[in-house]
Amino acid sequence: MLFTARHFSRQFSESARLAWLKPSCTRGGLAFPTHCIKREYTNEPAEVEAPQRLPKRKVALLLSYCGAGYQGMQHNPNAKTIEGELFKALVAAGAVSKENSSDQNKVSLMRAARTDKGVHAVGQVVSLKMIVGDEIVPRINSYLPDHIRVWDYVRVSKSFNPKNFCDSRVYSYLLPTHILAQASFNHSSEYRVPPEKVDFLRTLCSKFTGTHSFHNFTIGKSFTDSSVKRYITKFECSEPRIIAGFEWVNFQIQGQSFMLHQIRKMIGLMILMTRANSPSSLVDDSFLERKLNIPKAPGISLVLERPVFSAYNKLALTQGKSPIDFSQHKNQIDKFKSDHIDSSVTALAIQNDSFDQWIKSLYTFPESFDYL
Repeated sequence: MLFTARHFSRQFSESARLAWLKPSCTRGGLAFPTHCIKREYTNEPAEVEAPQRLPKRKVALLLSYCGAGYQGMQHNPNAKTIEGELFKALVAAGAVSKENSSDQNKVSLMRAARTDKGVHAVGQVVSLKMIVGDEIVPRINSYLPDHIRVWDYVRVSKSFNPKNFCDSRVYSYLLPTHILAQASFNHSSEYRVPPEKVDFLRTLCSKFTGTHSFHNFTIGKSFTDSSVKRYITKFECSEPRIIAGFEWVNFQIQGQSFMLHQIRKMIGLMILMTRANSPSSLVDDSFLERKLNIPKAPGISLVLERPVFSAYNKLALTQGKSPIDFSQHKNQIDKFKSDHIDSSVTALAIQNDSFDQWIKSLYTFPESFDYL
């Protein structure tokens, strides 16, 4: 029996009849028009070609940022963060596909160190699975504000985790010296710290090096908590220098890892001890069981200088891989630090009178620091 479109329309739905519409075909050596050949009916939708998947590579991004105006490094959906800005730029530049743009966990984004609200980073490392290509770094930077810069990316192993593979972290803290004066100093820009006070600061720095119980330098930790044991490899105080008309000293501290507020509380204790002429043995006492109320110094001066990957770099070189190294971008990074970080620290500290206001707030309740 010859089937025609007219017969077919009486027996099948319109959607099934459309399955007949094809130019022509041959059966038994005879050519039949399309509408005379019965096709198998299917409810399956027509196949849509999937978008091309571009290959991803596990990489480590080397970046710097000024943290002023941000609620910290780590992504928070309800806050303005450095990771939030970075991830948007990665998507816009095509380093992260649209399919993965809704969640940075889809590309396994991780950071070497968290930085708190307002804290800056001269050197920071973020790892992720990224689509790489020609000129990808300039493309990413074109979507970032000037105070966040990506310097390079390095191919890393699939198991690479910047937090766990990091041997140590180096931080700095820029301190105006007039805050070390015992009494209020009406013309703080004219103050010059005596050499003996700088020597005393360096003595205190040396007291902190080594492994100690830092339970007094964080929150929510007891003396018996094993996690309060931290190892400080280096703690140094620079010579004073003049920036924006004020005298400053710069502390640089390196350790395996740091607890919440640890560095700011260490600096806070050193400021109070210097002002009060306390004995340097008080640092030793702070490692004992007695609980001390130690204030945290203002966060605007704390800077993550760089994470260190000595063990990983040594292994990478033996395998013919590139090390994680900021030194090849030193000139660009130094300029970025001067233009965006140092200028931000000094300007905010001076304009907002941050350190003087901090000291005044502490002496509202001087009995809180009876250990000095």
